[in-house]
Amino acid sequence: MADKKKIYLFCSAGMSTSMLAQNMQQVGDAHNLPVEVRAYPIGKVDEIAASEHPACVLLGPQVHHQYEATKARIEGTYDIPVGILDQQAYGLMDGEASLKYAVKLIKTYKK
Repeated sequence: MADKKKIYLFCSAGMSTSMLAQNMQQVGDAHNLPVEVRAYPIGKVDEIAASEHPACVLLGPQVHHQYEATKARIEGTYDIPVGILDQQAYGLMDGEASLKYAVKLIKTYKK
């Protein structure tokens, strides 16, 4: 089996984001996609990027103001694409829409 693509979500505390991560994981599992979706607090983004090398980093809407700085650091240092979760999909805890966004981000990322 292929290595799982690590899709890691980051937000202020990780509570609601972990619910979305679970929904995304369930959608991935239902479609037999090799993904591992987890949620972490934004303060750990550099540490996690360095140690885990995820396929992409997604920021929750609550920390969108940190997007530019995070994108510059994470893409520049670790060559990992960074995106912002769609606010509506996030609010609805829409695992399918969020997973599709993550997969598209990974596929379209230009190194």
